[in-house]
Order: sequence, then C-alpha cells, then structure tokens
Amino acid sequence: MANVTFSSPIMPRDITVYAVAGDRGNLLALAKAHNIPIPFDCQDGECGSCLVEIRHLAGDVRYGIALTEKEKELLKQLGKITKEEIMDAEVNDMPPRNRLACQCFVRNEDIFVSFEGDATLPLKGPTLSIAAAIYKGGVEIHTLDEFLSFAVQVEEDAAIHFEQLSAAMAACGNADVAGLFQQLGGYSRLHLEEAKAKCVKYNAEVKLPSSSAWPENETPEKTALWAGDPLLSRLGALKAALVGERRGYEFYYAIAGTTKDADIRKVAKEFVREEVEHVEKLKQWIAQEEAALRIKAAAMPA
Repeated sequence: MANVTFSSPIMPRDITVYAVAGDRGNLLALAKAHNIPIPFDCQDGECGSCLVEIRHLAGDVRYGIALTEKEKELLKQLGKITKEEIMDAEVNDMPPRNRLACQCFVRNEDIFVSFEGDATLPLKGPTLSIAAAIYKGGVEIHTLDEFLSFAVQVEEDAAIHFEQLSAAMAACGNADVAGLFQQLGGYSRLHLEEAKAKCVKYNAEVKLPSSSAWPENETPEKTALWAGDPLLSRLGALKAALVGERRGYEFYYAIAGTTKDADIRKVAKEFVREEVEHVEKLKQWIAQEEAALRIKAAAMPA
C-alpha cells in the first residue's frame, strides 16, 4: 500500500488516499476515483493539462518509473523538466519532479502530489425562471448605482462575517475550522474587489445601504453561525457557507429577473454567473471533504 497525498490551492484541505502498488490505474485515475479535482483533457499525455508536481517522501529512495518519450517531450515543451532530470531518468531511472498524472503510475512508496488546478469552472450562462420573473419580495432596486451599492455591501458583509467566525472559532480552540473560515473570508475579499471593480467600470456612485434596507435587516450571504462552536466540523462549516452563497446567488438572480432596467439586468446577470461559480466551488469542496471523511472511516480498524 502507498499513501498518496493530494494538495492544491483549489482544495479546502490536503487529502491522503491509499493506493495499491502496481495497480494498473494511473495517478489521474486514482484522483478521479476520490473526487480530487486534477484538471484533465486528453488523458493520453498530449495536452499537459494534468501536470502535477510529485515529492517523494522517502528522500532519495525512489522506485523505478516509466517515463515515456511522449511524456518526456511534452514536459520539455512545457519547460517542466531539466536536462539534468532527463539524464537522471534515462541513466538512473529516477523520476523528475514534474509529471503528467495520466502517465504516472503509483509505486510502493508514499508521495505528495501538488497541482494548481482550474481557478474557475466552465459554466453556462444563467437561465431565469418564471418564478424569478414574477418575484415581488426582497430588495427593490431603481438605479444601477443603487444595485452596485447593494452588491458591494453583500460582498463586504460576507467577508467580515467569515472573519468574525474565524476569530470566534480560534477563541474557542477550533483551529481547523478557524483556518477554513479565514480562507473563505479571503475569497470573499476577492469577491468584494470584483464588485468594486464593476463600480469603477460603470462609473457608479456607491452609497452603502443601511441594514434596514434589507428584508431581514441583514445582507443575504450571512449565515446563521455567529458564536464559536468547538464541535463544529469542517463539513458543517462548509455546508453553512454554502447556504450563505446560495442566498447571495438568489439575491442577484431575483434582481436580474424582476428589474425593468436593461442596464441593471445586464450587470445583475454578471453577478449571477459569478455566484454560480462560488456555489459550485463550495459544492466541490463539500464533496471533497465528504470523500476525505469516507477514506478516514474506511482506514479505521473495525
């Protein structure tokens, strides 16, 4: 058995899986079987999309490899293999640091696999339902400046909310979830910068709305979590965050479906597309967390 640890900035945490040495499946197949989001396209060593970096945890003791001419040539084209590494692979049968996951087979050794991954998911444009078109509740928006002001408030409050949750979790000793909320807060800050960039793009005069402007006296992306809970799991935290992101999506979706102003509708649809990406990313993280918990449960003695 070999321990293979996957790590990426697009994953909420590192995930270690167990692989049978000598299995005919390659590293990409192992990742797909455990919901690890290594990007891929051709799956035949010709596109380079499944590029990964492998660290062998046993130091200089590395098992033999099968570095094909196809993989070697593509790594050269990508600038991901040195002359010294090529020589080491050909003469000493030592693997290079960078590999193509679809060409790399797991040996009887523990390895650490890191990859960048896709920052966003390819998604279709939003389709507005009949329900959205006749929606009468929520916030009433009259101008594009007003809409962008509300959007900035949504994203700013989400960032502050996650940062407050992170501090509360740290204070009660739940460091793992505190780190997760800090990471989510960082992403919300990026969303806030995107919203501010749209204000500049459309020359909007931003006047942040008061809490009373919202139906529930608070922006939609806030979750029901306020106090630190030492027993809150990462999975529970991710599911709570998903609820908030879905509420944000529904806010933009309703505005796009009900406004009579063409400019507001156009910009609201831009936010809808972005919120879909945020929701899908959290759903992906939840799937990865659930997979990690299943792997952990399976490894525990009966």
